[in-house]
Amino acid sequence: MKKQFYFLVLILMACFARTANAQVQVDARVDSGTIKIGDQTQLHLSVRQPAGQKVNFPQLADTINAKVLLVGASKLDTIKDKNDPKTLIVSQSYTITSFDAGTYTIPPFDFGSSAGVLKTAPFNLTVQTMKVDTTKAIYDIKQPIAVSYTWLDWIRDHFLLLYSIFFALTVLIVIIHYVRNRKKKVVVVLEAPKPVIPLHVTVLGRLENLRTQKMWQQGNIKGYHSELSDIMRDYLENRYVIKTHEKTTAEIFASMKFLDIADNDRNMLRLILLLADMVKFAKENPLPNENEQSMDNAIAFVNNTKQVNAPVAPAEGGAANV
Repeated sequence: MKKQFYFLVLILMACFARTANAQVQVDARVDSGTIKIGDQTQLHLSVRQPAGQKVNFPQLADTINAKVLLVGASKLDTIKDKNDPKTLIVSQSYTITSFDAGTYTIPPFDFGSSAGVLKTAPFNLTVQTMKVDTTKAIYDIKQPIAVSYTWLDWIRDHFLLLYSIFFALTVLIVIIHYVRNRKKKVVVVLEAPKPVIPLHVTVLGRLENLRTQKMWQQGNIKGYHSELSDIMRDYLENRYVIKTHEKTTAEIFASMKFLDIADNDRNMLRLILLLADMVKFAKENPLPNENEQSMDNAIAFVNNTKQVNAPVAPAEGGAANV
């Protein structure tokens, strides 16, 4: 009786395992079963399973076998079966390659599930070498091909550099032109106004300078009286704005006829000029006191007729000769 019971349990378990295995399907395939040496292809592992079923994918190493290498792997992708929403399709892709020619068997891949280990079917991967035509001779490597490269091509390749240089030169020329042509600032230096020296002060200074030269004491009587006469003529010309140079004494006094000058001052001036004429033209030799008297008369005439207000600027003109 017991033997019959155990036998029944084994039959039920076998039936359950077959049912589970029928519901879970595993598959392994490649995009191309034949590749060139060094090329790559995609290995696809997929599981078709019920939605509540748990299936573990195999953990692959760096090599599938001794000659087939694993380059990379994608993430697991899960989608629903279009024909049966309760069924899921879980897939994962791997990039494989080989660098040895030959035909290699890709072994079965093990998937773990509640129903046990599920295996994929093995398949072959053929790796081919490059075909070489041994009937042809071996050629040298071809030399570089000469390509036409014009100056327009060079300008196009260096446009930014040329534009930068042109822009910098333009800015430099503009700066140089501006610096050369800009108006220089004119610095005006204002000189302090020179003090106006009154005419009588200047004339008295000249008379004092003539006296200190002691010309007549040294025998130069003519030079002494000529200089004294010129000083007085300059004074009259600047003081009364009348022409005195290149005129005789008589002509000078004719010009002074209507001037406001005291008679005593006129007489002193007349003595100075007449004595100077006598010495220059008649070779008169005055006495020492006469020489001194002419200097004293000149100083007195200037002091008595000096202009109290601002001096009058020299000008042409004067009273008409009478």
